[in-house]
Amino acid sequence: MRVVLATHNPHKVAEFQQIVSLTRPDLEIVAYDGPEPVEDGVTFAENALLKARAASTHTGLAALADDSGICVDVLGGSPGVFSAYWAGQKKDAAANLELLLDQLHDIADPHRSAHFTSTIALVVPGGAEHVVEGIWPGRLAHAASGAGGFGYDPIFIPDGQPSGEERSVGEFSAEEKQTQSHRARAFAELVPLLAAL
Repeated sequence: MRVVLATHNPHKVAEFQQIVSLTRPDLEIVAYDGPEPVEDGVTFAENALLKARAASTHTGLAALADDSGICVDVLGGSPGVFSAYWAGQKKDAAANLELLLDQLHDIADPHRSAHFTSTIALVVPGGAEHVVEGIWPGRLAHAASGAGGFGYDPIFIPDGQPSGEERSVGEFSAEEKQTQSHRARAFAELVPLLAAL
């Protein structure tokens, strides 16, 4: 089965391909080269649907779109849907990370709880629309560590690590991330819907 992934972000494409290979190797992810819609939704679900609808209309294929971000409890859930633009319209991942660390500079560990959210929309041409969500709870470190992942990964310390370990996602292997991440959790919710197509 061929499904277009509605993103121009090469990191997301690679991550999705790795997740899909672990759970649905029969699914072929097709790159999207069409126009990007304006993401003017105020929720992850609204933005994911905007992107999936545009990609499905442009290609005539079933389309998947992810809208995701980091939500920090002490900031009322921000950056949230603005995660990619937290430091401005340039989508500068390093600047976004540095700004968030600066904003939390004086916040003690007990108050640094956060979670990654991934909302995936599936749009079938002339058919149904589905939205699923994956949450990856954890907290934010005081400094970046690790060279893996992208975005806020080097400062996010997921819950549920073995006793004594407090690694950031930047220190995870690709396989560890693809089996535990918010996108992997959302995709697991999507698998039965894909099987029904």
